[in-house]
Amino acid sequence: MFDFREILSITLILFSVIDILGSIPIVINLRKKVGHIQSGKATIAAGVLMVLFLILGRSILELFGIGVEDFAIAGALIIFALGAEMILGIEIFKPDPAASATSTSIVPIAFPLIAGAGTLTTILTLKSEYSQANLAVGIVLNLVIIYLVLKSTNWLERKLGQTGLDVLRRIFGIILLSIAIKIFKSNVFPEV
Repeated sequence: MFDFREILSITLILFSVIDILGSIPIVINLRKKVGHIQSGKATIAAGVLMVLFLILGRSILELFGIGVEDFAIAGALIIFALGAEMILGIEIFKPDPAASATSTSIVPIAFPLIAGAGTLTTILTLKSEYSQANLAVGIVLNLVIIYLVLKSTNWLERKLGQTGLDVLRRIFGIILLSIAIKIFKSNVFPEV
C-alpha cells in the first residue's frame, strides 16, 4: 500500500510547487500588515483544501464548469499580483481594517500561497500517477514543513534583518512573477 519512493517523489514535487521557503518574505510582509499570522490555522486550512481537492477536485471544478486550465490561470493572476507587490513595493492586497489574523492566515496565506492553483493542479496531476494513500502522506509531510516554516518566520526575520528581507522579497518577487507567467503560458498556450 505505502511506497516509500512514491511518497518521497510526491513530497519533493509538492515541496517545490508550494515553495514555502520562497513565500517567507510574503508571510513576513503580511504579518507586518496585520500583526500576527496564525501558523496552525493557515496550515490546517491549506491541508483541508489540499485533501478536499485530492478527493473531490475535478468534480468541484466540473460543478462550476471550470476547467483545470481556467483554475490555473486564475491562480497565476493572483501569484502575479503578489510578485508585483513584492518587487514594486506597492500594496495591491490592502488589509481590511476589520480583518483578523485568522482571515489573513486563510487568505492569502493558506490560499492561494500554499494551496494555490499550482498546488491543487499538481495534486490532480499526481493523482493520475500515484496512489491516493501515498499522495495523502506526501501532503501531510509538506504540511509539517509548512507549519515549521510559518512558525519560524519571526526568527528568520531577526536573522536576516531588514536589508536581507528586502533583497529576498525582490528576488522571490521575480521568482513569483516567473512562476505566474509559466502557469499562465502553459495553460493559455499549452502547445508552446
